[in-house]
Amino acid sequence: MKADNVKLVFDKNFVGEMTSPTGTIKLGSQENRMKPYHLLFGAVASCFYATFISVANKMRLEFSDVEIEVSGNKRDQVPATLDQVTIEMVVYNGSDEEKLHKAAELGAQYCSIHETISKVAKIDLVVSFKQK
Repeated sequence: MKADNVKLVFDKNFVGEMTSPTGTIKLGSQENRMKPYHLLFGAVASCFYATFISVANKMRLEFSDVEIEVSGNKRDQVPATLDQVTIEMVVYNGSDEEKLHKAAELGAQYCSIHETISKVAKIDLVVSFKQK
């Protein structure tokens, strides 16, 4: 099964763009551009969230919105793969905190990008709840 496709174009100074069937983003180490680990962390967060929404909807859970922050550390040895990743999710106005926490755990378990990264790094999921 084909996952998707993107096209990247760079100049010799690592200034580029990534185009997908749905949009374009600027790449590189300069200001207002995405670096490789920004993309990876964004990919795991968006995949995790999409899977979480699916699980939460099946469980008939309610919430108003979510904030997700992803951070990580790389190994010192080459290749410097990730060794640890933390996904911190704040769920606002949740209907059932215990069940929403379970939905988040299942979202992590069934997210294909989360599972791919988990082959090289330990991933910690931290879920908290707030009211707005």
